[in-house]
Amino acid sequence: MNLLFRRSFTTGLRAGLASLCLVLLQACGVPAPAPPAQPAGGGGAADGFRLSSVAFADGGPIPARYTCEGLDLSPPLAWSAPPAGTLSLALLVSDPDAPDPAAPQLTWTHWVRLNLPPEAGRLDEQAGNGPAAPPALDGLNDWGRGGWGGPCPPVGRHRYQFQLLALDTRLEARGDWTRTQLEEAARGHELGRARLTGTYQKSQP
Repeated sequence: MNLLFRRSFTTGLRAGLASLCLVLLQACGVPAPAPPAQPAGGGGAADGFRLSSVAFADGGPIPARYTCEGLDLSPPLAWSAPPAGTLSLALLVSDPDAPDPAAPQLTWTHWVRLNLPPEAGRLDEQAGNGPAAPPALDGLNDWGRGGWGGPCPPVGRHRYQFQLLALDTRLEARGDWTRTQLEEAARGHELGRARLTGTYQKSQP
């Protein structure tokens, strides 16, 4: 009985001290510790959907090799874990800082590619400088042509947003898709969106 009493007394004392500490922390304006994070549920969760490049870090500068001052190649891209139910991916690359990041007036589209197979996992360097491998195909950039058009900002350092849309459908196979049309067609079909941003400023104005 004495052992049982001691165990009960010790357990009660610990609980009481824990409650007292919590009250004192809250009285001093210290937020209570957050509860342990719960794993995301559901096969449609897009938490692991990521877009990256070995050529530049997210938020970092894009090498001149991939711009109008270099070879104007499309950079290598890789993605991971599209959401369950994804039937195709659509890639949009645009510059929201045109023509001047100090006074942006429009978003300039650099690349539109749709119906990418989710299982492909990557686009190699220079993939946007030639025809897309079926079933993928290119839409139109804002130069009015298909494929990649590299950064060539007239003034200042611009951001270039690479967005990969996971869709539960495949889009109509035609070559005149614009960024705006694709965004509209994706409504109601988008399962997730992965983003990667690079920056560029021309060395010679």
